[in-house]
Amino acid sequence: MSTDLVLFLALLFVAIAIGGATAFVIFWPLTLVHVRDRHQALRAQLGEGAFLNPAALWWLLRGGYRATPDRSLSGLATPARVSLAVILLGLALAGLLWLWSLVIA
Repeated sequence: MSTDLVLFLALLFVAIAIGGATAFVIFWPLTLVHVRDRHQALRAQLGEGAFLNPAALWWLLRGGYRATPDRSLSGLATPARVSLAVILLGLALAGLLWLWSLVIA
């Protein structure tokens, strides 16, 4: 594989991560507003400023919202979880391909 192709694929993975970020900034705040309005105990668990709080993001990524029997919460948190996974996977794969391009250059 040529270096140009590897870097193109790395850029493609960055674009996929940007798409995931777009979905994340739509669904994650909606999820947090739902938690704020309907689940006070969960709100206290996630803490204030949960948008970029690592503990809250880990709660989302591991699917902690499934312990709460609220279909609306699951309907908002599932796309946020998928988009967060897409961001992390896209950036990780882009980084690996970038490192690979350095090796084969």
